[in-house]
Amino acid sequence: MRRLSGFNIASVAIGLAFLYLPITILVIYSFNDSRLVSVWGGFSLRWYVALIEDRDMLEAVRTSLAIALLSAALATLLGTCVALALARLGRFRGRTMLSAMTYAPLVMPEVITGLSLLLLFVAVNVDRGFWTVTIAHTTLTMCFVTIIVQARLVDMDQSIEEAAMDLGCPPLRTLLTVTVPMAAPAVISAFLLAFSLSLDDLVIASFTTGPGATTLPIRIYSEVRLGVKPEINAISTLMIATVAIAVVLASWVERSRGRNKLNETGKA
Repeated sequence: MRRLSGFNIASVAIGLAFLYLPITILVIYSFNDSRLVSVWGGFSLRWYVALIEDRDMLEAVRTSLAIALLSAALATLLGTCVALALARLGRFRGRTMLSAMTYAPLVMPEVITGLSLLLLFVAVNVDRGFWTVTIAHTTLTMCFVTIIVQARLVDMDQSIEEAAMDLGCPPLRTLLTVTVPMAAPAVISAFLLAFSLSLDDLVIASFTTGPGATTLPIRIYSEVRLGVKPEINAISTLMIATVAIAVVLASWVERSRGRNKLNETGKA
């Protein structure tokens, strides 16, 4: 077993500090009693109370969650269909164009994507708001879903699906009862990634949003331009806590599934 050198330990420490020290400072100053975010005035929960009373910020949170859930669901559905077509239909007319159109948002700058969607909505005379942001986020995240699900489908053993159809299972039922359950981990992962990307997006949302559809990143950015408010530290801390709890729960569920599989293997 190799022993860690002082250089390796220092490199790891510097890397972790670079990643997590700003987050730690943000969390600490979310409990600051002072109105100045850079001056410690004692421990207090006043900014969490102020956040609860900030209707505009809470409305932005609700809007962001609604858009993220809806766009992630649509992107997962559409992206899974595209992944099935690319992984199971073999070569067909238009496959190259479908692949290019699906993967284009991956390499295209978000500014270009947002501007093109804005021009599209203006050209078709659609009022910008909740639904235009949802459509834009679906367009952005669908390609990520396609890549994740397609990678899972390519690695799956197709003989299981073929066996189900040989035993009389119709293609649609085989898809719903065999293919989808086997690809479920990738589909769930793709949904969570699409949800995270939508919740975090600022550039595309700023191009496609309208009155009454202000997302949380846009709200935070607009307020930061006038000065960092302690309430922003508070809501950021709540988001960090939510993500941390979700990661811990996901790890716990995965470990539980692993232990159950080992127990079942031992009993068998």
